[in-house]
Amino acid sequence: MSVPLLDLNKQYEQIKNELEAAALAVCRSGKYILGETVERFEREAAAYCGAGAALGVSSGSDALLMALMDAGVGRDDEVLTTTFTFFATVGAIIRLGAKPVFADIDPATFNFDEDAAIAAITERTKAVIAVHLFGRWCPLDRLLAVCEKRGIVLIEDAAQAIGSEDAKGRRAGSVGHYGAFSFFPSKNLGACGDGGLLTVRDAATAARVKLLRNHGMNPPYLHHVVGGNFRLDALQAAILSVKLRYLEGWHAGRRANAERYADAFAEARVPTDKVTLPTPGAGRHIFNQFTLRCADRDGLLAHLRQQNIGAAVYYPHCMHLQPCLAGMGWKDGAFPEAERAAREVLSIPVYPELTAAQQLEVARAIAAFYRGN
Repeated sequence: MSVPLLDLNKQYEQIKNELEAAALAVCRSGKYILGETVERFEREAAAYCGAGAALGVSSGSDALLMALMDAGVGRDDEVLTTTFTFFATVGAIIRLGAKPVFADIDPATFNFDEDAAIAAITERTKAVIAVHLFGRWCPLDRLLAVCEKRGIVLIEDAAQAIGSEDAKGRRAGSVGHYGAFSFFPSKNLGACGDGGLLTVRDAATAARVKLLRNHGMNPPYLHHVVGGNFRLDALQAAILSVKLRYLEGWHAGRRANAERYADAFAEARVPTDKVTLPTPGAGRHIFNQFTLRCADRDGLLAHLRQQNIGAAVYYPHCMHLQPCLAGMGWKDGAFPEAERAAREVLSIPVYPELTAAQQLEVARAIAAFYRGN
């Protein structure tokens, strides 16, 4: 049985009439950039996230960049973040001439080790980007208290985590000073193309960010700041408004599949000394990825691909060891838990439409690798 890592066609088939009607309405409107369709989605997204306001933007990468720009981050400022993340987290820092500073991860969650993060804050720290990796909440309370005491901006990189919650029921993007989301098609809430969202606490911040989104312009051709073209297309906003109505059900499907993997792995007799399953932890994990720790990860990945089982490595290289950051002097061993995770992690299918039979097929393929056949 072939099992893809993600099957967006199955999602599309469920709601295609609504999606196509929403897209056609935009096409017929002649209003393709920003406008009421985007504003409606922004209101819906802000309410869903529990944020003061939300701005539709061109991508999750640009949402991070805009948050740093609005926070006044510039050359020689330090921005603290995790070394175990997607490159966009660090790329936004470097593009502004700031210096990324890293902290190690908690091996159980793959998120910031909060103690390590707090210890890495210096007098030059201008902002902190905390990543809710794989859809699991990254603890923020102690970190936020330190940031607010010292006048440091806290940005939540929630690209993979829309709808994730902490133990208090607070949603990603509602706690820090900014929240950055991605609507890349593979996300739990994915567009039919690129798109992103920036959440903020208040109307004054929202007004500043709106200026940044459209070249700092208001009214037309009068530019108050140097911004960029960070606008969300109305077509993507219309699609996202439809999909947002189904998001809670998709979260529930992913969480159910994550729980069911324990039984599938037990039935297939996957060796527990070779493979460790993720745990949901406190709050609500939305499982944008279902990420294992595996012995001989690369061998297992090759085996699964031979068996037509979808799997991927998020992420095989820590940020401090990326070639484009080589001049900053980081070496192997600087962040041992993150580096170990990069050697061991493997993500397997968890999308809502995945069947129990498909999950058992995945588990049996993993078990077969460790049996040597």
